[in-house]
Amino acid sequence: MDSYRHKGLRKNLVETLIEKGITDSNVLNAIGNVPRHLFLDKAFEEWSYKDQAFPINDGQTISQPYTVALQTQLLDVQSTDKVLEVGTGSGYQAAVLSCLCKRIYSIERHKTLYVKTSKLLRNIGYGSIRTLHGDGYLGAERYAPYDKIIITAGASNIPKQLLQQLSVGGYLVIPVGDNDAKTMTRITKVDDGKYESEAFGVFKFVPFLKGAVH
Repeated sequence: MDSYRHKGLRKNLVETLIEKGITDSNVLNAIGNVPRHLFLDKAFEEWSYKDQAFPINDGQTISQPYTVALQTQLLDVQSTDKVLEVGTGSGYQAAVLSCLCKRIYSIERHKTLYVKTSKLLRNIGYGSIRTLHGDGYLGAERYAPYDKIIITAGASNIPKQLLQQLSVGGYLVIPVGDNDAKTMTRITKVDDGKYESEAFGVFKFVPFLKGAVH
């Protein structure tokens, strides 16, 4: 499942991420350890360790490794953290996060993708990730609050429910903006109802849509 060749390709990918400015050693180690090729169909395995996004089922994508690394670095994940991911997709981002935090919950709106990815994560050793099918705009209040929240789709606004489910002192990382190019944004919850915002460049994502698809 994971050959010396794959490990070598991951090492090269990590070096590329360092060149692009990723500095968090824990994030780099996670990227270096998670077998990204297992999250793509075998026919597309050659694309696994290129620093590019790639299409998957239901019109979604597996994010570019640099984007995964940057969002994860911005979250500043601690080993005791409980993390909510909105947009499970292939499961790759959740697998990377699971190397860093105590507990992760991940929501996917597409039922077929949720079923496929949940099974994949169990089969390849990431069964500790709690996958959920539902509307990411609503978050997962029953498991809140979360120390960190990450959104892996481009939003036109920041859902209030997600801000409410964030712990005081916690971070929410979301690509947000009015057009196709979204600004990577980190929101810090300073106190109940009080937030600070930071911007970290422009990215392209699939759209963050309301509702769940059965």
